Amino acid sequence: MKNNTRHQHLLLLFVFMHTSMDSTCAANEAEATQPHIVIITVDDMSADSVGVMGCELPDTTPRMDKLASEGLQFKLAHVQVGNCMPGRNVMWSGRYPHNNGVEGFYQVKTAKHPMLSDLMQQAGYFTAIRGKVSHSTPYVPYNWDLIVEKNADGSTAHIKDADSYGDSTKQAIDASVAAKKPLCLLINISDPHKPFFAQAKNGATIEDPHKPSRVFTPDEVPIPGFLFDDPVVRKELAHYYSSVRRADDCVGEILDTIDACGIHENTVVIFLSDHGMALPFAKTQLYHHSTHTPLFVRWPGKVKANTVDNKHMVSAVDFLPTILDIAGADHPSELDGRSFNALLTGQSQEKRHFVVKEYNENAGGSRDPMRAVQSKRYLYIYNPWSNGERVFATATSGTPTYKRFKELAGSHIGLAERHDLYQHRVVEELYDIKADPNCLKNLIEDPAYDEAITLHRRRLQTWMRNTGDPMLQIYKDRENGEKREAYIQMLERVSQERQNKKKKNNQNNK
Repeated sequence: MKNNTRHQHLLLLFVFMHTSMDSTCAANEAEATQPHIVIITVDDMSADSVGVMGCELPDTTPRMDKLASEGLQFKLAHVQVGNCMPGRNVMWSGRYPHNNGVEGFYQVKTAKHPMLSDLMQQAGYFTAIRGKVSHSTPYVPYNWDLIVEKNADGSTAHIKDADSYGDSTKQAIDASVAAKKPLCLLINISDPHKPFFAQAKNGATIEDPHKPSRVFTPDEVPIPGFLFDDPVVRKELAHYYSSVRRADDCVGEILDTIDACGIHENTVVIFLSDHGMALPFAKTQLYHHSTHTPLFVRWPGKVKANTVDNKHMVSAVDFLPTILDIAGADHPSELDGRSFNALLTGQSQEKRHFVVKEYNENAGGSRDPMRAVQSKRYLYIYNPWSNGERVFATATSGTPTYKRFKELAGSHIGLAERHDLYQHRVVEELYDIKADPNCLKNLIEDPAYDEAITLHRRRLQTWMRNTGDPMLQIYKDRENGEKREAYIQMLERVSQERQNKKKKNNQNNK
């Protein structure tokens, strides 16, 4: 979809191509008692990069905005963690990382819990996935009926090509019709994950054949409050927002295909981002903008269009039980999340005043565990790894924005303090999210917030006990620096042993 004329021609082509299958689809719909479920995720996109979620850059996400207007928008939705594989495994297992076994970027070969694909197959669905297969399924072989890796013509489906997402959606719909089953499709858009549109590793602008329908310039992009205004930052954000627009193009292709195949009225569309943008203080963190996600649900005839929920807090651990309720499927035992299906039809749910977030390990195997409780007003974070010397390993330190941040920190007092926090953090943090969503002022030492601190500490400790978090005891001993350090060193040894074993296995398999 490169312009409006092409969009119109493409939609007419789809209608023509699907004329012969419309009767088959209609017959399938007439017998269906379960809706089709299409879950669309985008990769590394902050919630406030979307127009209806408060984006300050006009015309960034027209298709996401339209989808939101056609259903229910959750304004207080959060994922569990600002990195991909652990976060996605929470979504599709309904279990926190310490209970589903995926605390970092590694497969769990002996997973004892069922995932989305298993449960939906048991419920009579045809399951299909495009992208992020290993990040969405902890075990091998993957239990999906269809893994879409190629276009219908046999060419490789490029992860940055918008048209290919429509092609993949059509393949999944066709396969479900052939199987005479309702469809559960998890389609994972790569954008705006790095590499950003037209950006090389060194930050240079390069030719990119996968051009979004609109390209943004450095002078028009907004600067997130947790960053700083600088030409290098603006340039990278221009690449980022252009990638957001390309993700929006992909969403449009998926939705157009659903319409063209004639299944719009019996399809639930769920849209979200897996976590925040891949820039400092967002990705690989537990800050507000790390985990705040745009969550939209469109369900014609069930969910009222153009509705907003700004009362209830929901999180990624709740996604699986909600999807199972939509499908009319049974819940497995020992889920950590609970369904918010009632909220889809305008009902209310009690005890949705806060979410708990959990981080353990980055893609490189560095073990820097954190826990957090976020309520509607406050965010409390616990960093047992912080000892004043250990440097936090994030996925954003290779970006041009970070490199400029580090450079300026040498001569700018304010940025020097921010850079020190970025690297070393402190054991506990508290932020007033309503007044300070960018988490710039740590209130943990302010006696005026003692009541809020006590409440959030109690909530975290209760959650750790109720979910069997192995970090419970070290949290109880959080004021003992020696015990914290001994615990973190033990985790680091375990992580290193796992990495050594993996390297050895890879060498033996060569």
